[in-house]
Amino acid sequence: MPIANCQLLPNAGATIQAMFTGIIEEVGRVTGIVHANGNRRLTVAAARLNQELKTGDSIAVSGVCLTAIEITPTSFAADLAAETWKRTSFSRIKKDALVNLELPMRADGRFGGHIVQGHVDGTGNFLALDRVRGADDYWLRIEIPPELARYVIFKGSLCIEGISLTVARIDGTTVSAAIIPHTVKMTNLNSLEPGDPVNLEVDMVAKYVEKMLKGGSENSSLTVERLVSEGF
Repeated sequence: MPIANCQLLPNAGATIQAMFTGIIEEVGRVTGIVHANGNRRLTVAAARLNQELKTGDSIAVSGVCLTAIEITPTSFAADLAAETWKRTSFSRIKKDALVNLELPMRADGRFGGHIVQGHVDGTGNFLALDRVRGADDYWLRIEIPPELARYVIFKGSLCIEGISLTVARIDGTTVSAAIIPHTVKMTNLNSLEPGDPVNLEVDMVAKYVEKMLKGGSENSSLTVERLVSEGF
């Protein structure tokens, strides 16, 4: 079940869905995790993006849309519900862990990745980040849950730890993506260890298409024409 984590603060008004592109803007560092009353408060040090944050703003943290609170010149905090902790890669988070950060796409911004909501569909297992022999590039290999495999196709989009990536190989439930040196430098991929869980968000268009092919509900207003009008 997808996790919707852009939670509003009390009395903040109606929910506005943030949209991301999977282009990582900064790598933050976890400086603290406080556990109280079944919830956890995650504090992340960030040198740049937190300068643009206001209380209640959305920010994607390793692919999970969270609500920023307690913003300082050098950090921000976000509350994690128990379900979020359980169902995302945050279960491996410890002090000094690196996390990928992205602010929501601006209305006048350039669209560089693919449609990312920050709603995690599940977690996979990091297998390896191997240097390509005779090149500067890398192969990222992860194991994905069988129930998500039907949404992942060759040359399709897959969001891993908040990073918009193109699927280059599929072998059963093992998925590989070609990674350029810039991506390794600008993300947390190089800090992962084999077996670490990684957040996954599949292409939302694939889920819409699946529902359309299954017929959806009788009263569904979802059509190809509507998808096109919405920019898909």
